[in-house]
Amino acid sequence: MAKTPSPASSSAPRFLRRGKVKEVYEISATELEFRFTNDISVFDKHIPSEIPHKGETLARTAAFWFELCSRLGVPHHYLSLAGPTAMRVKRVQVVPKPATLGPHPKGYLVPLEVIVRYYLAGSMWDRVKSGQVPAEALGFPKGKTLTYGIPLPEPHFEVTTKLEPVDRLLTTAEALSLSALDPKQLDGIRETVLKVDAAMQKEIGPRGLIHVDGKKEFAVDSDGVLMVVDTFGTADEDRFWDQAAYDRGRQVDFSKEFVRQHYRGTGYYDALLKAREAHTSEPPIPALPPLLVDEVSRLYTTVYQRLTGEPFAPLARSG
Repeated sequence: MAKTPSPASSSAPRFLRRGKVKEVYEISATELEFRFTNDISVFDKHIPSEIPHKGETLARTAAFWFELCSRLGVPHHYLSLAGPTAMRVKRVQVVPKPATLGPHPKGYLVPLEVIVRYYLAGSMWDRVKSGQVPAEALGFPKGKTLTYGIPLPEPHFEVTTKLEPVDRLLTTAEALSLSALDPKQLDGIRETVLKVDAAMQKEIGPRGLIHVDGKKEFAVDSDGVLMVVDTFGTADEDRFWDQAAYDRGRQVDFSKEFVRQHYRGTGYYDALLKAREAHTSEPPIPALPPLLVDEVSRLYTTVYQRLTGEPFAPLARSG
């Protein structure tokens, strides 16, 4: 059960910035407040549609997983919920190039997204189909024919950029250079992700879900300790499948993949990729049809209930 929302601060929080799905406010020199909106984005594009209850499900789901981290002894930045769609977190510096902070910098956001995959799905499947990723790169025998949804022989660890307009994959050397981490710290991130993911699967397995893949972000705190930050384990960052359907040979997604597939089906995704490859103006992403908005809203509330085992009764009015 997530912590009871804390009382409002006597001084008004100061707006700092707006991301894809949340606004960030300054509470003090050491504390921030995340306010989750009903916005939704895919392929690094903001969709001009609002999804009722989405912000609240993200805030409450994220709080649920951060409290799991506390039980595991995994450091994180979460402090408490500050309302149905807001959470308080420890503050760190956001700098594109942490190396400019000097040797062994502390108190900064690591400008990386860490992705671990357990099944063949999503963008990795696109890369396999196109021939960019051979079977042996995922731990399979060379030349093995791969099919969508199969379990990977071992967790596949990837690192992408965090603060660039469009995420791009990084080599280990690039990740270390960009983040100012040393190899031991990067290994520590991998071990932490695997530890948290194992605990997540243990939590959701009895509720009939499979954790397929997910991304996490980290920061180095003022003492030089790595901690999990931002949010994770929601339908925005992670992919979940229904276990019963998977056992029957189907992959039923409980994630934002449902929305991505809509834009793949309309041809928008192909047009976007062509524009990016040609370095031309990207086409604006169309709004979701009203019926699909309702379906996506139900998806987010269903994911919350399946992940946490708690019924979803909205505490906030959703626009």
